[in-house]
Amino acid sequence: MKILISSCLLGEDVRYDGGNSSIAYTNSFTFSEKEKFMDILCENEIYSFCPEVSGGLPTPRPPAEIISTKKPFIVKNENNDDVTINFLMGAKNTLDLCLSENIKVALLKSNSPSCGNEKIYDGTFSSNLVEGQGLTAKLLLENDILVFNESQINELYKFLTKSNKGK
Repeated sequence: MKILISSCLLGEDVRYDGGNSSIAYTNSFTFSEKEKFMDILCENEIYSFCPEVSGGLPTPRPPAEIISTKKPFIVKNENNDDVTINFLMGAKNTLDLCLSENIKVALLKSNSPSCGNEKIYDGTFSSNLVEGQGLTAKLLLENDILVFNESQINELYKFLTKSNKGK
């Protein structure tokens, strides 16, 4: 199965702070989760993508949060620069890749203003999480692309195992 994965989760240094969120090398994942992640990588066709870099933002870059979660969306960085267009372009580029490659499943970085599928920061730069979706996750979900985050490795693994048995 074709799967889009946030580049940072694959160990690419594209995060706002210049680092990554590698599942394979981060201590916050159990061995079992890492093993399932490696199985996912080995048994599926992986597409690495970072919406924020695709949208024209540099690495590193100031942290950004969604200020307005309803249209018109507003995303600003901690310097109060409006980076909405970068996030919207990154979301569009991600969707375009998924549609052109017929990708139906994505594993994205949790809590990100682009990739968060369950929670995002509240727009006050106070580290407060609220229910919500990043702009890329929201657009993918609106287009019937399933979105998981790195804390849902077990759920993604079960979904893929069930889907691959049906082939």
